[in-house]
Amino acid sequence: MSSPLTDATNALNTSALHDLTPRQRKETVLSTLPSAGTLLAQAASHGQAPSPADLVEPIQRINEVLRQYGVEFELNDTSRVITRIVDRETGDVLRQIPSEEVLAIAERLEELQGNLISLRV
Repeated sequence: MSSPLTDATNALNTSALHDLTPRQRKETVLSTLPSAGTLLAQAASHGQAPSPADLVEPIQRINEVLRQYGVEFELNDTSRVITRIVDRETGDVLRQIPSEEVLAIAERLEELQGNLISLRV
């Protein structure tokens, strides 16, 4: 399956990237990617939202690149993307967005959905 990320990284000549600084490599790869939200906007206009299965592979590829910087992404059971900043030496989670508390509240609200309004006839 093709994606903008793989298309952008595969289209670039790796030997050409080798001679660039890390910042220049990043800018080169970013310049070949489509603008933010383009694919989501196209999917929304066709009435399609990406399924959780569609997000697994891109998240894995992003994690492969960003893990060395202490950034991890995860797709939880309710299809929410969780971002973690991790101490690379100890593996401790320094920051998580959304936090565990917010996730617990959201889960509880989903359980209560439909029970908030009680109609008596």
